[in-house]
Amino acid sequence: MHPRIVKLLLALALCTGSLFPAVAQTPAGTAGSTADQIAKLQTQVAAAQSGADNAWMLVSAALVLMMTGPGLALFYGGLVRKKNVLATMMQSFAMMAIITVLWALVSYSLAFDSGTSFIGGLHHVLLHGVGLTPDPDYAATLPLQTFMVYQLMFAIITPALITGAFAERMKFSAMALFLVLWSIFVYSPMAHMVWGKGGLLNASLGGRFPTLDFAGGTVVHVTSGVSALVCALYLGKRVGYPKEAMPPHSVVLSFIGACLLWVGWFGFNAGSALGSGPLATSAFVNTHFGAAGAALSWLLAEWIRNGKPSALGGISGAVAGLVAITPAAGFVQPMSAIIIGLIAGAFCYFMVIKVKNWFGYDDSLDAFGVHGAGGTLGAVLTGLFASSAINPIFKDAKGNTLPSGAVDGNWHQVLNQFVGIGLAWIISIVGTLILLKLVDLTVGLRVSREEEVEGLDLTQHGEEGYDFAS
Repeated sequence: MHPRIVKLLLALALCTGSLFPAVAQTPAGTAGSTADQIAKLQTQVAAAQSGADNAWMLVSAALVLMMTGPGLALFYGGLVRKKNVLATMMQSFAMMAIITVLWALVSYSLAFDSGTSFIGGLHHVLLHGVGLTPDPDYAATLPLQTFMVYQLMFAIITPALITGAFAERMKFSAMALFLVLWSIFVYSPMAHMVWGKGGLLNASLGGRFPTLDFAGGTVVHVTSGVSALVCALYLGKRVGYPKEAMPPHSVVLSFIGACLLWVGWFGFNAGSALGSGPLATSAFVNTHFGAAGAALSWLLAEWIRNGKPSALGGISGAVAGLVAITPAAGFVQPMSAIIIGLIAGAFCYFMVIKVKNWFGYDDSLDAFGVHGAGGTLGAVLTGLFASSAINPIFKDAKGNTLPSGAVDGNWHQVLNQFVGIGLAWIISIVGTLILLKLVDLTVGLRVSREEEVEGLDLTQHGEEGYDFAS
């Protein structure tokens, strides 16, 4: 509750005695008793706010986890051939377990502990010092463990997104090792730079190049999408691609997964307000509007090109819009969110249909075309459309609100956005190349030709997604 509202309630109560008759009837000379009552009320108000914020954030954490499993697992699983459905879903599920343990061991500390401008320290290794009291630098009304577990859900889904690029051809062991290393050496530094204390790009804590990224446009989508492209190029094309048709084996599964992603994204974006106040409402509304706008523009582009809209196109467009609105969700007006969505749907459709064919790379499930391209576009548009009326994140020395984005008159923010995007691209390209080479030299990256033809369900896990014989 706003301090002014608290003061107003107290004034009304003391004047009328209707709310606190015991206080109103306090004899003269007992001001100490009145002060105690006021302090008690303020404590109760703070506890109520903390409880509401904490409840919303725990729900948001669960929603973000739902985005990985079942959301992404079903979305990606339906897009591959049926001989690879379990192996593809297993990659998302594995991230839920592996990254959780890694986060507790070291990754959380690297991302959110105080350190350098590029990486956090090691004070929170094994979750040391991560208790039930808040860290005001991150969220003054939340237990630090709530903040930690919420951020964990982002760390889980980000490497899982990359698996769409090398679907149907990477060893499970190589996938696990590569994504563990990637989470440490690519994700953690990027998360620290944008969201961590002392981070180079942190807009709320005085970073050198303040980059507006409300819920992970650069941290999640640019890093995963660009790394996905590097993976696709390094591994090469699937056996038979592009001469053999490789249609999705179940658009129904993908449809269900995409709808779960859409719902879960409210936790992803609105939860990034780190509280249950008006900013969460703004991010919630913008998330929905951005997704709807992109779904429509992708469908329209497909309708014009092919003469009919497809279910696969609709869900792909919605995901593209969700990606693009992610960095802007807590900074823009609702109509700006629709515009961002409309642009993103058409742009990502162009990247998937045209650009991929021009260059001939085999990004199996279009992780780069949707997440890399959509995240980059969204980060740029955030710098254009960010409004201080929604989120007055920048202030001068006297506490006066400064313009946020170009629509406010702060065109310099667009340059800051490009700095953040550029760093995300560089770290993702260089880090991914080095790690792929290291894993390739140790355990090998790709399954054999025979294993790929037989399918990863059987060769990697010894089971089938569909046993029609029984």
